[in-house]
Amino acid sequence: MDGTVLLAFTVTLFAGLATGIGSTIAFLSKTTNKAFFALSMGFSAGVMIYLSFAEILPKASKYISSEMEPAQASAVAAASLIGGMILMAILDAVVPSGANPHENTTVELMSETGASAGDVGIEQKRLLQMGLFVALAIAIHNFPEGLATFLLVLDDPQIGIAMAIAVAMHNIPEGIAVSVPVYFATKNKIKAFRLSFLSGLAEPAGAVIGYLILAPFLSDFLLGVIFAMVAGVMVFLAIDTLLPTARNSSRGHLSVYGLIAGMAVMATSLVLLSL
Repeated sequence: MDGTVLLAFTVTLFAGLATGIGSTIAFLSKTTNKAFFALSMGFSAGVMIYLSFAEILPKASKYISSEMEPAQASAVAAASLIGGMILMAILDAVVPSGANPHENTTVELMSETGASAGDVGIEQKRLLQMGLFVALAIAIHNFPEGLATFLLVLDDPQIGIAMAIAVAMHNIPEGIAVSVPVYFATKNKIKAFRLSFLSGLAEPAGAVIGYLILAPFLSDFLLGVIFAMVAGVMVFLAIDTLLPTARNSSRGHLSVYGLIAGMAVMATSLVLLSL
């Protein structure tokens, strides 16, 4: 069990620290390959949606049905799925729209020309404040994601790791969203990277704190409810964040092609691993 817990924590840490990867990309690249970005975000959304409905929700119903009739278990799982979506919607409502990564779905490019010599004083203060708010918003959203990833790896490493990769892919643009305004406000890449990096630490923090709180109370029923809520959270993220971000970052149907590819790859890998 100790080895599995360590694996779950390591995977969750990897997913959270992908915000640092986004920050690094922002500093090293003067332009963004928008087509690749759109495909990647769509791919991540496809993985999340497919896993949520094909693997996580059935798993949740199975756990819940150990303590009640199958029909009732399906109803509880469905209600928990919607509950997970509502939870994320509430978080979105609580976080100011200007700092909410789910509201700001347009990908901005890192460009030195964006900040002129006259952008000082009030403008720098505003940018710094925006960066801090975005970092806080991302930390709030990453907390339940961390717990979800952690529990999934504990229960089924194959499913959990696949979900962690999808989470990491959508954490990359969040890292960019934090680092760019902070850098333009301070002209300090280290400070911008540090803030982006710290916002990602909410992911493993959510895993550890949530697990320590829930561990004494975990039962098949509670685990099933949590997994169904995880599915809801992931579907909400895919629909509310990943697909709009992919759509806004490039023309055409690249986001849809990425979505289909993500589902196809996930379905194929799960079938092959089950043989």
